[in-house]
Parts: sequence; structure tokens; C-alpha cells
Amino acid sequence: MERIRIGPEQRLFVLTGAGVSAESGLKTFRDQDGLWEGSRVEDVATPEAWARDAARVWRFYSQRRREARKAEPNAAHRALADMEQALGERFFLCTQNVDDLHERAGSRRLVHMHGELFASRCEFSGAGMGAFACSRGPFQDDSLYETEAAIARCACGGRIRPHIVWFGEMPLKMNRIEREIAQSTTMLVVGTSGAVYPAANFVHWAGAHVRRIYIGPEEPGNADAFSEIVLGKAGEVLPGLVDVD
Repeated sequence: MERIRIGPEQRLFVLTGAGVSAESGLKTFRDQDGLWEGSRVEDVATPEAWARDAARVWRFYSQRRREARKAEPNAAHRALADMEQALGERFFLCTQNVDDLHERAGSRRLVHMHGELFASRCEFSGAGMGAFACSRGPFQDDSLYETEAAIARCACGGRIRPHIVWFGEMPLKMNRIEREIAQSTTMLVVGTSGAVYPAANFVHWAGAHVRRIYIGPEEPGNADAFSEIVLGKAGEVLPGLVDVD
């Protein structure tokens, strides 16, 4: 495809999805043999699942931590880190992925809208807890918790849960994401299905002047919203794609 030129007054917003991590060998939600195979979403990725069987939930995410530790950043992760290095504050990355491959490739101006696999928090932290709210925020954590007895406890007495946005919970950092979209002149969406909301709406939130480009092996569900569709692996398309003035 034609290279993307980012002028001195222009800003790039990037959204990445599971397809980018898949190129590093991490299974995706929608793979036929994917991450959730053998485990219903209702059993491992909802607040109700946590209330019903926290040990099962933690076994699931402990296994995900094991798999993510073995994975390495691929060419797509490195290409995005290079874009950030060239653009500085004119670059912003929002990822739907919970692994740390973007950070390990060198990305710093990013948010994980669905949480972080290698972070945990008190089950009583966050909005909506009322009088039971705990002030302890998320913290880095790569421990494995595979039995009820192994689950760590907060100082307030609450159990430590994965810092993951489960189905039925609100994505993180939405105010900042909306601000960055509003400021962008080019939007690059990479490796997403276009079926998970609100991320699938980001392309619709971009201004009419914004160049909207999708990159992935298959067309996303929201393909009609893009000005350009590039079918291919992110690791093959992204390196050298952006020119910075």
C-alpha cells in the first residue's frame, strides 16, 4: 500500500487487537482452538464467575500468564514502537490486548483498555463499590494463583483479582482515548475483529477529515467505516509503513 505520511502538525492514533498478539503465538478469543476453548466466557471472564469460583478464574489467568511469558514481541510490535519513537507525543496507541508485548517492544504512549495481564487489584477497588470501596489501585503482579488458598489478600481483606476488564465491566481510560481520537488526523486499526464494542466504534468517532486504515488478514466486521483496507499480516505490512515529516 501507499506509505502513510505524517506531517509536522498531524497525529497518529493506533488501535491494536488480538491479531497482533496472534503473530507472536498467543491464541485469540475467536480462534477455533482459541484461548476460551473448553472454558465458557461465563465461567472465567465475568464478575459472576469470580463470585462463583475465584480459583477457577485465577487458574485460567495464571495459564495465560504462563503463555504470555514465553511469547516475544513480533515485527508489528517493533514497528509501532519505532513509529512512537519518530512521532513522540503525536503518537498514541490503544490496545485491546492484555499482554505486555507492546511494552516489551518499546512502546510507552499506550493504554490497555481491557486491562493488563501482569497486573492485579483488590476485588473491592474501582467505581460502584460504595462504602466498600478500597483505595488500592492496580499493581504489577506476575504471580500464579491456582487454588483458593493461594489467592492473595489486600490489606482491606478483599481478594486480589486480575486487573482485567471482564464482560459486563467498563473499559479503562475511555476519557483519554476519546481525547486522542478527537485530536488524530490518521487512524490505524490493526488486527481487530470489528465486533467488540466500544473499540469497534472508534473508527466512527474519528472526524470526517481523518484517514482511516485497517490492517489485518481478514476484513473486520466494520469494514465499511474505513477509507482503506489492507489485507495481510501486521508484521509484514507495518514495518516502514509510516513516513514522518
